Amino acid sequence: MIPSARRVQGVYLTLLLGNTLAASFIWGINTLFLLDAGLTNFEAFAANAFFTAGMVLFEIPTGVVADTIGRRASYLLGTITLSSSTVLYWLLWLWHAPFFWWAVASMLLGLGFTFFSGATDAWMVDALTFTGYKGSLESVFGRALVVTGAAMFAGSVLGGVIAQVTNLGVPFLLRAGVLVLMFVFAFVAMRDVGFTPDRSMGPWRATRNVLSQSIEHGMRKRSVRYVILSAPFASGVGIYAFYALQPYLLELYGDPKAYSVAGLAAAILSLAQAAGGIFAPRLRRLFAKRTTAIIGASLASIVILVAMGLTAFFWFAVVLLVIWGFVFAVAGPVRQAYLNDMIPSQQRATVLSFDSLFGSLGGVVIQPALGRAADLWGYGTSLVIGGAIELIGIPFLLASRRQGDPSDSAGARGDAGETGEAEAAPTTP
Repeated sequence: MIPSARRVQGVYLTLLLGNTLAASFIWGINTLFLLDAGLTNFEAFAANAFFTAGMVLFEIPTGVVADTIGRRASYLLGTITLSSSTVLYWLLWLWHAPFFWWAVASMLLGLGFTFFSGATDAWMVDALTFTGYKGSLESVFGRALVVTGAAMFAGSVLGGVIAQVTNLGVPFLLRAGVLVLMFVFAFVAMRDVGFTPDRSMGPWRATRNVLSQSIEHGMRKRSVRYVILSAPFASGVGIYAFYALQPYLLELYGDPKAYSVAGLAAAILSLAQAAGGIFAPRLRRLFAKRTTAIIGASLASIVILVAMGLTAFFWFAVVLLVIWGFVFAVAGPVRQAYLNDMIPSQQRATVLSFDSLFGSLGGVVIQPALGRAADLWGYGTSLVIGGAIELIGIPFLLASRRQGDPSDSAGARGDAGETGEAEAAPTTP
């Protein structure tokens, strides 16, 4: 039975909905949670850095799982690992555990997310190709941002309110519970189609092969290489800024215990991202090249970060946060589509994981460095420094643009199939 393009997108969007809802329960309070457990700013962002270090360490091995066992298996393992390590995080908060154990638990959280990174998107792209889908990937990734934005809004608001009514630990237990439900859904609804796992090699040989394929299709192709090399700067700064804005906005607000305000700020960001997801395909058509949209969004992000770091007014910072989220959301689908169009199907999960690995590398170094800057000079100064760091990635994006890859012009004004459904293959009984 050949699934319809609509059903594939439905399953994909449901997976993202559940993952994002689970994750967003703690997005508005995560830094506050770590500080409440007795960690300093440096230790809190160092814990986040160990999370990204776990993603770096496990990206390739979990890429092997996705490409040799299956994308569905990778997703199921991710839900189990992430649910278990979230409960461990809650226990460490109860015990006010020393930093060493936070580092270990954070790396396990990173392991959980690496089972998702690359595998979920690759599953969707291959399944859509299998159905004969002719629409643009920007449209699908744009819908994904709308769904994840709505889930983030609901989860962030609920997480902040529940934390204020109960305590900072309850949202972590809710996250673990939702992940268990997502395991059940994926077990029933998710099937690997359009992709045949290669199980002919043992794990060690497969790992070497995955690394080799990552280098071949991710680093030796210049247009892909430069996009990947830009990832550490944008991702590292973006992760730090997202979590630093929690205590920074409360500082500007004047009440460090107003957890619902922190959750509301994350929710506002989610709405901005949803709006960006809606408009991403339309705004993409304004540019002849995808790299133009990506570079423009990166420059806008830098200006906004600097402005947020310099302001002393809470509501102005919230407005800037909305614009930052919108810019991020517009750039995300375009970048994803650009990369996916340049990567062969068989190596798609591998190279997307490799890209995620480089983004995580930025987080390993940049997060604790900016966290230390926040300890010394305050959150505002650390955001300004973050903007300067993100600027380093712009020359790499310009270098990718200069390669003139055909994928850079795909999906431009006048391309057919933006709606993504009219040309999809019909459902076959």
